[in-house]
Amino acid sequence: MNPFLTEYMEEGELRSLGFKAVGKNVRIARNNTIAGLENIEIGDNVRIDPYCSIIATGTGWLKIGSYVHIAGYCLLSAGDGIQMDDFSGISQGVHVYSRTDDYTGEALTNPTVPSKYTKVRGGTVHLSRHVIIGSGSVILPQVTIGEGSSVGALSLVTRSLEPWGIYTGTPARKLKARSQKMLTIEKALFDDLATSH
Repeated sequence: MNPFLTEYMEEGELRSLGFKAVGKNVRIARNNTIAGLENIEIGDNVRIDPYCSIIATGTGWLKIGSYVHIAGYCLLSAGDGIQMDDFSGISQGVHVYSRTDDYTGEALTNPTVPSKYTKVRGGTVHLSRHVIIGSGSVILPQVTIGEGSSVGALSLVTRSLEPWGIYTGTPARKLKARSQKMLTIEKALFDDLATSH
């Protein structure tokens, strides 16, 4: 046996751990850090690769749709909620924040300081259907990335993005429209699944 291979937990074991919901064909690497299991819903056909940190404690929440992939070394800080719709995905090292400190110097920062002395800005992050986020990108709170949009590697998303665009940069700006051919391919997938049952 190769000791370097990553071991994945599958749906039966995952259901026993206390997640709010776990669908079919879900695989999560054992060497992730996940807090707030009771606030996390996972759809069908989801894979979460190694060394991710997912934090949904307290009033936080995370809702992952179906056919979603979260690559290794990602951070999902879901204190004010993160929603990943069907067919969305995030590449290696993506950081998604639903809360952030105030960096202007007008308040104290970090979670060890009582909240009345900080100015934490928060708000749900929503990755719509068919959104893909490139490696090393950062998404800040109160952002919706519209259906079918892609964000290139090492981008910073500070505001909501329109559907079916290709975005990149710091801050992320639209380069051009993204093809919608994947909607035809999605239909073919579901047609194949319907005939195979």
